[in-house]
Amino acid sequence: MGCDGGTIPRRDELVKTKQKAEEKDKNADILAKWKYCALSCTLLQEPIVCCELGRLFNKEAIIEYLLNKDTTQNQICAHIRNLKDVVTLNLTLKNDYKEKGADNGGEYVDIQDSKYICPVVGLEMNGKYKFCFLRKCGCVLSERALKEVKSDVCHKCGANLDVDDVITINGTDEEVKVLRQKMEERRAFEKALKKAAKKRKNESSSTEVSSKEQKIDKDSQKEVSKPSTSTLKTSVKSILPDKARTDYSVAKDPTTSETYKSIFTSHKSAQNRPKGHWVTYNPLYF
Repeated sequence: MGCDGGTIPRRDELVKTKQKAEEKDKNADILAKWKYCALSCTLLQEPIVCCELGRLFNKEAIIEYLLNKDTTQNQICAHIRNLKDVVTLNLTLKNDYKEKGADNGGEYVDIQDSKYICPVVGLEMNGKYKFCFLRKCGCVLSERALKEVKSDVCHKCGANLDVDDVITINGTDEEVKVLRQKMEERRAFEKALKKAAKKRKNESSSTEVSSKEQKIDKDSQKEVSKPSTSTLKTSVKSILPDKARTDYSVAKDPTTSETYKSIFTSHKSAQNRPKGHWVTYNPLYF
């Protein structure tokens, strides 16, 4: 049984079948992750930064985001609070790389050609191979280089290498989940350290204040216990003999004889004499 013109219809033309879910182009997805900024969707240009979840950004786009805080992009950059949450990547350029010009059509374009490579094994950073970066120095290396050439220092700059500082770039959903968990644990630990340091600082400041207060109390006690000038004079007068005091008078001393008192001009017998006292008499011996 055919239709007009002798054509024979197929089954999928007569019966409505369930359509398959649309699959995204893997090459396009890889190209978007490794050559374009995850925030601004523009071509990656140095300086290039990477977050703790392994996403690549242009540093300029991150600065604009932090200044504007666009709420529509919170799902991508919600975990980025400041520039300390991203690391500027230390990338290795490919020697024979040539910038692509405008697509004229009809020519072959190698989408896997990358501008950056691994400095150890020479693999291209195009999404075909796994790449990682180190949080301390920002150097970008392939996962193969880290596994095959095991070392305690960075293969590029020589900085100390810690396993917890290795972050996979553009990893799978499971890898991103693990990275997020590590990020939250690291931030909680840093917060606890800051809180402990602040507590120690407050305790040290309170200790200094209490020591100063104790010193002030001791000084005030010394001032209270220190005798006044009048008290010192009274005590000196009581200690010195009568004849050594400045307010002592021979004429008023009951313990001195009249003969001894008559020697001084303060005696009553010397007050009405017609000539000067022998002590003050000038014999005029020139």
